[in-house]
Amino acid sequence: MTDRSLLLVAGEASGDLHAARLLAELRPLVPEFRAFGLGGEELAAAGQEQLAESREVAVVGVREALRVLRRAREIFQAILREAERSRPAAAVLVDFAEFNLRLAGALHRRGIPVIYYISPQVWAWRRGRVRKIRRTVDELLVLFAFEESFFRAHGVTAHHVGHPLIDEVPPLLPRHERSSSPAKPLRLALLPGSRRSEIDHLLPAMLGAVRLLHDRLPVEARIVQAPSVEGSWLASHLERAGLDLPFVTANRFEEIAASDLAFCASGTATLEVGLLRTPMIVVYRLAPSSMFLARLLVKLPNFSLVNLVLGREVVPELLQGQVRAESLAAAAAGLLTDRERRVRMSADLAGLRPRLGAPGAARRAAERVAARLRAAGWS
Repeated sequence: MTDRSLLLVAGEASGDLHAARLLAELRPLVPEFRAFGLGGEELAAAGQEQLAESREVAVVGVREALRVLRRAREIFQAILREAERSRPAAAVLVDFAEFNLRLAGALHRRGIPVIYYISPQVWAWRRGRVRKIRRTVDELLVLFAFEESFFRAHGVTAHHVGHPLIDEVPPLLPRHERSSSPAKPLRLALLPGSRRSEIDHLLPAMLGAVRLLHDRLPVEARIVQAPSVEGSWLASHLERAGLDLPFVTANRFEEIAASDLAFCASGTATLEVGLLRTPMIVVYRLAPSSMFLARLLVKLPNFSLVNLVLGREVVPELLQGQVRAESLAAAAAGLLTDRERRVRMSADLAGLRPRLGAPGAARRAAERVAARLRAAGWS
């Protein structure tokens, strides 16, 4: 018998946040239901019953995923067992493509409707996956207008709901607009990622660059800590680098906006920094085996979401072997010593907000989910 329940699965920090916002918007629309699945602190705070913690399986890259494969299989089977027992009216799968696309197929075979929120970026890589999405996903809720056109052209039921970051990231003034004269010391924000694997790949180079910059410029650096990352993990990197930098956990957007420059791991964080109009250098690094596959699969000239959305290279990107302390410090020094260049970059980043859609994305996504639930007999 079908329980009045909803399955939500989010495997990364950004997905956990967006899923929690959707769940909060959904409850007034279809009250009194049980939410269960995979998530992090945000979904737990929103009242979801967690079958497992997303941080257990949140990694980047093929080689990295192999290290958590056994636990991922266990979580996958636990989700399916509970789905078979509870028979949720629908499943909302959020991002996390490697796990969720496979889960979508398994749920589809069991007759559970699948709503996919924040679509896999198959327009950039592995376009063959669109056929699987067409077979296994009942409705796709996408963040960008061009995604709706792309998926509909491939026979997928897709709806553009806009990007939830529009509601989450306030339009704060960037640092150069807070004072007519350059402020000292220069402030540098480090955003090394939300998963241990990417932090291990990126933070050592970021910290090495900070050490080099300290020898050249009056730079004050801080680490902006993602909610899914333990401070002890970051502290261990600092100890090895011989640095003592503060962590920022509260008021993270204010900290980013008050910075002259950010080192930012590729991903959703680049959109956050971009919406705050803070100049940045985007970095991305995987294990060599993972990067070999990525080079075969990615079809686009840029890899950062900011540049992809803006349609040109506005912020510099350092990829794989370029992610070294020396090259990162050189790129940073070029920006930190050129205020006009930072001002121009900030002005270009102002074009990001209007491209991400109108406010209310989580509400629009919740309304699409509510419509599906009402069609299943919920009131």
